[in-house]
Amino acid sequence: MTVKLGSRTVGEVTVIALEGEINSTTSGGLQAQLLPRIGDTTEVLIDLTGVSYISSAGLRTLLIVHRHAQQMDTRITLAGLSDEVTFVMSATGFLDFFRIAETVDAGLGRAPR
Repeated sequence: MTVKLGSRTVGEVTVIALEGEINSTTSGGLQAQLLPRIGDTTEVLIDLTGVSYISSAGLRTLLIVHRHAQQMDTRITLAGLSDEVTFVMSATGFLDFFRIAETVDAGLGRAPR
């Protein structure tokens, strides 16, 4: 089981789309893929639209990404959080670490079409 990761640059923003479940099995590999992409631009938008579940191991991965981004002076925005992911991140206080956008377009500051 893996988390699929796609990456593109939109203007000055690196957009990273994730798909799958972020759990103890997938979080290590995801962390190894995410960290090198932090710092390429001053802003990273992580699209979680395709993520249906996140465990405590996944939250730890996001916390490590957040700390690394702080060191690299990079701002992280999370977009497209499902109700379940929002609930878990809210209950654990993780929403306070990131900017949150309802959609990728909103996170990029673009009006929906």
